[in-house]
Amino acid sequence: MRYLPLTPDDRSEMLGVIGAGTIDDLFVDVPAEARLPGPVPGLPLRQSEMAVERHFSNLARKNKAASDHPFFLGAGAYKHHVPASVDHLIQRGEFLTAYTPYQPEIAQGTLQVLFEFQTQVARLFGCDVANASMYDGSTACWEAIGMAGRVTRRKKAVLSSGLHPHYVSVAKTMARFTGDALDTATPSLGGTDLDRLIAAIDGETSCVVVQYPDVLGRIEDLSPLAAACQAAGALLIAVVTEPVALGAIKSPGEMGADIVVGEGQSLGVGLQFGGPYVGLFATRDKYVRQMPGRLCGETVDAAGKRGYVLTLSTREQHIRREKATSNICTNSGLCALAFSIHMTLLGERGLRDLATLNHARAVQVADRLAAIPGVSLVNDSFFNEFTLTLPKPARGVVHDLAAKGVLGGVSLGRLYPEEAALENGLVVAVTEVASDEDIAAFEAALKEVLA
Repeated sequence: MRYLPLTPDDRSEMLGVIGAGTIDDLFVDVPAEARLPGPVPGLPLRQSEMAVERHFSNLARKNKAASDHPFFLGAGAYKHHVPASVDHLIQRGEFLTAYTPYQPEIAQGTLQVLFEFQTQVARLFGCDVANASMYDGSTACWEAIGMAGRVTRRKKAVLSSGLHPHYVSVAKTMARFTGDALDTATPSLGGTDLDRLIAAIDGETSCVVVQYPDVLGRIEDLSPLAAACQAAGALLIAVVTEPVALGAIKSPGEMGADIVVGEGQSLGVGLQFGGPYVGLFATRDKYVRQMPGRLCGETVDAAGKRGYVLTLSTREQHIRREKATSNICTNSGLCALAFSIHMTLLGERGLRDLATLNHARAVQVADRLAAIPGVSLVNDSFFNEFTLTLPKPARGVVHDLAAKGVLGGVSLGRLYPEEAALENGLVVAVTEVASDEDIAAFEAALKEVLA
């Protein structure tokens, strides 16, 4: 995309057409105190293209690339190996069709893979039906809360303390505009808050939202919580940030969850500096018309041949705003395609093998790190992510590890900066990309940093 600056004459002509005297007239609705009085301090007014490229290249060299160092970061975004065939296949001509597949006759490749994506997500989550993807896990989580409100006609959501704080933050932002009441809590380094969630359910509760595994990597049986929700007429929403885990542990739908949402980045999608990612959304058949986003379906054409079409699109881009279930204007189609291709290449057995490898690696790392003096393991159970308590604040430890060339986890002090009781907590994720050499380097570096 080229940057083509306007000349003063261009600006004057455009302003004249729209009836504005100056560019400042376009911003009269922005409060004066929110406007910059002049150039941004410290930022040069202009530079040559070569100078800008050189400057940003120098800035980029300060980054520590995930592929260049032992990598144990997680907390919602995970480094898995993505086969080269995924990138090759997503570029095939069958998928290089119109941006949005409104015309099925020229978009069968896109529509078919979205249909298969929906099938994969529904099976993975243990649900009846899934949509054609959402923006990401956090917005899918909020859309599930909004959907529960429409189904139950209630406005109170109870959020588990183990729900990722970024997901909680998105929910709080949206609830400001919808009037939903959110019952939230901060996690402890002890057990989960299953008892608190059950006790908080009342006649005004639309849903309970629980992460599985949770932000500290803990895994709970959701069946008692599902039964409590059902008895009170509320919905249980399960959030999965690491879908590879479902190759090893029971799906939320099997345990009674009404809506299961999550982040699909782990399969087919690289870390990419935090996005774009792909939101997953699945539910029961009886709630399908309250599901946000869109749904691809299978049909037959005039000649009786199988074909695929957009079956359900309950968003305001298509229908009257007051009838819409979501204001989402698109989905993450390319990332959904990558997810679906990676899942297809793995197959059920491959996914289970991948999950087994992740868990085995994580157990190995947890045992070795917990043996370091002053370090203890919080979790009774985990998949490929667990929490350690250190003898000193973890934020400084993370920086010291990075200085030694090891990206050694996410500090709870970063996720919960106001909670002193959590500042020594370190969340460590271990996937199949962690080699024996990486694990040894992490162990040695942590020993040095804590000595």
